[in-house]
Amino acid sequence: MSDFIQDDIITTLHKLPGYSLEKLEEKIRAISEERKIVLLLPSLFSELEGEALPKILEELKEADYLHEVVISLDKADKKQFEYAREFFSVLPITTTIVWNDSPEIQGIYRELREGGLNPGVQGKGRGVWTGLGYILGKAETYMIALHDCDILTYSRDILARIIYPVLSKRLNYDFSKGYYARVTDRLHGRVVRLFFTPLVSAFKKILGYREFFEYMSSFRYPLAGEFAMVAELARRIRFSSDWGLEVSLLREVYNATSLSRICQVDLVDRYEHKHQGFRMDDIHSGVMRMAIDIARTFFRILSQEGIILDENLIRTLKLTYYDIATQFVDKYKNVTMINSLEYDRHSEIGAIEKFAFALDVAEAEFKEYPMGSPLIPTWQRVDSAIPDLLNTRLRDIVNRHNRRS
Repeated sequence: MSDFIQDDIITTLHKLPGYSLEKLEEKIRAISEERKIVLLLPSLFSELEGEALPKILEELKEADYLHEVVISLDKADKKQFEYAREFFSVLPITTTIVWNDSPEIQGIYRELREGGLNPGVQGKGRGVWTGLGYILGKAETYMIALHDCDILTYSRDILARIIYPVLSKRLNYDFSKGYYARVTDRLHGRVVRLFFTPLVSAFKKILGYREFFEYMSSFRYPLAGEFAMVAELARRIRFSSDWGLEVSLLREVYNATSLSRICQVDLVDRYEHKHQGFRMDDIHSGVMRMAIDIARTFFRILSQEGIILDENLIRTLKLTYYDIATQFVDKYKNVTMINSLEYDRHSEIGAIEKFAFALDVAEAEFKEYPMGSPLIPTWQRVDSAIPDLLNTRLRDIVNRHNRRS
């Protein structure tokens, strides 16, 4: 039986015996006409050729409570965009593709840069931000849900459970974040288990009690790509275009709403998606780049909190992180032993050593450019600077691309 303890500063909505997808979807349908729901799917074109997305679409065919599905498509030329239109046309729900590589949207990115509103580099963060721009240009949307397109074990439970806390008038949350166990015949989620969690623990040990770190450590899977929020909140938060997306998003939500309106939701019993590569000699991709960007984002946030990151603090942080992370290894080994899972202690220690090196790289990058990767401006600010972009031009471009001759 899953636990149901509430011992963190945000609410945890557990998955307990007796849960019924059918009953939950009935509740969602009862209110979805009044509070319209849009699902945003950030997708690379390559994911259309994978095995996960066709299964996801089969599940979404039954999600008749959705007002619209919006796909924010990256790394696609015109022919691939046309293919994507056909690919997603199987959905019986209004479906719109935001073609981020189109000349028109690329022109918008240039216009924003020239106006001092940097939209960042191509990546999931900018894709999410652009898709949100299209959605927010239509005033009828009450809330937006988002999940990735590489979930091999996808079921509609993921969507319903992430939506309901934000949609429900009785629960009335502004933001919900999904969590789940990343397990097959072994434990996955190395970046969370062996880097993010012990790093936050190290910050807490060195800097003492700070509400922000209690908040961050409350999330059971902080790097999960599944979340939902009310449209009004989406207008007021900034996004990172690099791997620091989830960390910066949680920070933005923390600043933009109260803790009592933030929750995390136990989504599914089994979750599997593609695994990032882990090469120490390549700091520009995969797990190493992810860890570097996460650490750099934390360094920026700490500086914004008025904490001076001198050499002594950084050195202490690295040593404390390493000590805490290696203690976690024995804990995870014990979890695998009682559940008869595979566990390679040597590779786990090796991952921690690579993550410690990632802290060195993040420190050097932060010293060179303390602002880090600039956060993409809020749509509220963009709307103020370029009044016709959100409500007219972006929407018209996307609608024109999706109009069939």
